[in-house]
Amino acid sequence: MNQPTKYILAILAFSGILCTGCKTPALVQAPKVKEAPAVFENNTDTASSGNVKWRDFFTDKYLVALIDTALRNNQELNITLQEIEIVRNEIRIRKGEYLPKVEAGGGMGIEKVGRYTSQGAGDASTEIKPGKEVPEWLPDYRGAVAASWELDVWKKLRNSQQAAVDRYLATVEGRNFLVTNLIGEIANAYYELLSLDNQLDIVQQNIKLQQNALEIVRIQKQAAAANELAVKKFEAEVLGSQSLEYDLLQKIKAQENEINFLLGRYPQPVERDRSGILNLVPAAVAAGIPSQLLSNRPDIKQAEWELQAAKLDLRAAKAEFYPRFTITAGLGLQAFNPAYLARFPESLLFSLAGDVAGPLINKNAIKAEYYNANARQIQALYNYERSILNAYVEVSTGLSNLKNRQQEYGLKMKQADTLAASVDISTELFKAARADYLEVLMTQRDALQTKLEVAENKQQLFNSVITIYRALGGGWK
Repeated sequence: MNQPTKYILAILAFSGILCTGCKTPALVQAPKVKEAPAVFENNTDTASSGNVKWRDFFTDKYLVALIDTALRNNQELNITLQEIEIVRNEIRIRKGEYLPKVEAGGGMGIEKVGRYTSQGAGDASTEIKPGKEVPEWLPDYRGAVAASWELDVWKKLRNSQQAAVDRYLATVEGRNFLVTNLIGEIANAYYELLSLDNQLDIVQQNIKLQQNALEIVRIQKQAAAANELAVKKFEAEVLGSQSLEYDLLQKIKAQENEINFLLGRYPQPVERDRSGILNLVPAAVAAGIPSQLLSNRPDIKQAEWELQAAKLDLRAAKAEFYPRFTITAGLGLQAFNPAYLARFPESLLFSLAGDVAGPLINKNAIKAEYYNANARQIQALYNYERSILNAYVEVSTGLSNLKNRQQEYGLKMKQADTLAASVDISTELFKAARADYLEVLMTQRDALQTKLEVAENKQQLFNSVITIYRALGGGWK
């Protein structure tokens, strides 16, 4: 039996001894994920608005332009893109650990050994010069290529690499989820801005009506048909509406700045539809079925990839209990004189070794990491289940909210029309001295409040549609 064969058999025998103590500790079994209901509130239609691209869902050209700007300039989104790049580089790191490592290097030095040593006694087999002894100070010149490779017998390195890939995919889905939320946030802020514009128009129109009523009261006072108290009441009502006008102007400015912040730009006027939110119609939404959320919701897919990565981490942690096989090799030139480096094979330097090592006693550290990996896997499973539950709840709540908002908006419109007619009637009766000024004031106040509520309800109706669209996983495509 030759020497290399004996060497290989010795390594295998030693690895067999190590494997006798490689039994991994028992783990807590992860629970099964609960299945979501088959439908949303008896809705069996499979069409889902979550499959609609955001450019097709939002038809307002001003809103589309704002979203385009945000997707380019939003700082939080750009930070996330750099996080994706960081995770992508982690894949390269893991891949590098799996591949052989090759290094090249060289060096030079000088050495003096003790006289009463095996080296110091001299070596007659090497001639420095004919008739010369080995010098006391011996130079050393060398250049070599060294390689090392850990054999991934138990797939520890490959599992770690695949776990890094899964985390990269999870980060990409996290970016998609951020895009979905960003688009929804901009759309909500945009329609809130339109609602504030509409409320400002309502208040300004109401101020004109109140000023006209104030002039009528003043004329009536001059004709002794009204007193100073009525004049003061109408003046106070005008002043109250004027103060509300400035409050709305400030809210509009703040809302524009919020949109500008989301767009990653400094404060400036926001281009928008000036026709009024009451003239706009929200997009129709279709809920589809819950199973579509698994493919449409980026947060669910992110949790799923993180769960896959956690499972691979557990396998990699398990492999720490098994022996590691490493091969090292070196090839180069070495001589005490640079001129001798070109002499073959005398100057040739070569090495080849195989190592095996594994834990025998005191495995507390790798056991702890193994248990931690299992705990993180169960944690990832619960996070995945929670993501599905949260998605279902968001859609269910959104559908109910949309239905109720539609009913509320219809009733508020009727109330506003009724009060608008009441204002005209009360004004005519007041002119004919058949109604008290307080009745006119109260009717105007109620009409103003209802009109403002109608504008707010229309905004909430748009918000309900946007919320459902986001909950269904729309916006990132």
